[in-house]
Amino acid sequence: MSVPDTPAGQPRKAAMAAWIGSALEYYDFFIYGSAAALIFPEVFFDESDPATATLLSLATFGVAYAARPVGALFLGHFGDRLGRKKIMVFTLILMGVSTFLIGCLPTRDQVGTLAPVLLVLCRVLQGISAAGEQASANSMTLEHAPPDRRGFFTSFTLSGTQGGQLLATLVFIPVAALPEEQLLSWGWRVPFWMSIAVAVVGYVIRRKLKETPAFEQQAATEGVVKLPLVVLMREHWADVLRVIGGALVASVSTIFTVWALSYATSDSVGMSKSSMLWVGALANLVALGAIPLWATLSDRIGRRPVFLVGAAGSAVMMFLYLWSISTGSYPLTLLLGIVTFGVVYSAANGVWPSFYGEMFSTRVRLSGMAIGTQIGFAVAGFAVTFAAQIAGPNGDDWSAVALFTAALCVPPVVAALSARETVKVPTEQLGERASGKAAQRETVTA
Repeated sequence: MSVPDTPAGQPRKAAMAAWIGSALEYYDFFIYGSAAALIFPEVFFDESDPATATLLSLATFGVAYAARPVGALFLGHFGDRLGRKKIMVFTLILMGVSTFLIGCLPTRDQVGTLAPVLLVLCRVLQGISAAGEQASANSMTLEHAPPDRRGFFTSFTLSGTQGGQLLATLVFIPVAALPEEQLLSWGWRVPFWMSIAVAVVGYVIRRKLKETPAFEQQAATEGVVKLPLVVLMREHWADVLRVIGGALVASVSTIFTVWALSYATSDSVGMSKSSMLWVGALANLVALGAIPLWATLSDRIGRRPVFLVGAAGSAVMMFLYLWSISTGSYPLTLLLGIVTFGVVYSAANGVWPSFYGEMFSTRVRLSGMAIGTQIGFAVAGFAVTFAAQIAGPNGDDWSAVALFTAALCVPPVVAALSARETVKVPTEQLGERASGKAAQRETVTA
């Protein structure tokens, strides 16, 4: 099956729509991380036991990651049957509404234990939304991209994610600087209320997108897959396992963004909330430039070597970054934070959209990416909770957390070493290692 030529300018439009949409969506997702580390222990949990309150708050951060595999099954199925565009619009609206509702929730002092229950429910809705966001945006950009620049164009989804994280951090800097009474009463709610504007802007952008030529050609000729999960597990089960293992590298992001922030601002270290938020902001700013550069390099030398640099390098750099926090030296922490997250981690983060997406054929690409990544991301999300336990009763055993993070970087290295290189494979031939006859029996005409 040959794919018709993409209209001139469409790859750039798809990439920019993916960037802006992902930035807006992940602004919503990541403001929760900052709030879970800095605000929610005092607002939604029993502040008479700060250590337990912090642990429970970080656990609610991981709840969204637990919900993401369920969302991936649902959204992946419909994304491979109905198209990439519909899922991209749906996920953005769901994220905007659920995030706005978090800003409206009553506190523990007002309604007791109902408050954290409602918080978890809204967080689950955020997780379901995020499950379909990156997979649909990655599929959209990959299938619109020129064959020799798939790495570059798909990286816009992840640089958009970093842009959203940067925006979330910048919004929280003035919020965290408010007097404590204002911060805990209404100040923390403002970033969540802003999500309604986020949802409106994202909807306007994404509704103008065109469906990909690859998906339209698939639907018009062989038909869409009736049961994508069946075909995926029969023909691509090994690739799904590779994606799950590779996605564990996201543990670096969650430990950096949430646990390290909580540790640095704890009594044992004593750095200010605003100064540590600036570490994340500047690291994300550097990542915005580094991600497309690493992705462009992968278009030249391949996905595997670039991904390996990011995964193995992050395992080493997290030791240095967490050690720098333990010294209490802010300049050292700032420098190593930027190098760790902004530069080294960006190698894996920038190349995985093309690396994972190229493992699957058009008929199951969105399902394969969504299910594989979201199972791996679920582990990465709860890595924060495990880290809080591993850090000991005082929460200051940084070396144990660094070793734990490094261990989670081993499966991504193994996944990359066992994967085939796909950088030179034509788009229409991606994932075509199994017999097409079985697939045809599972399809229906569009």
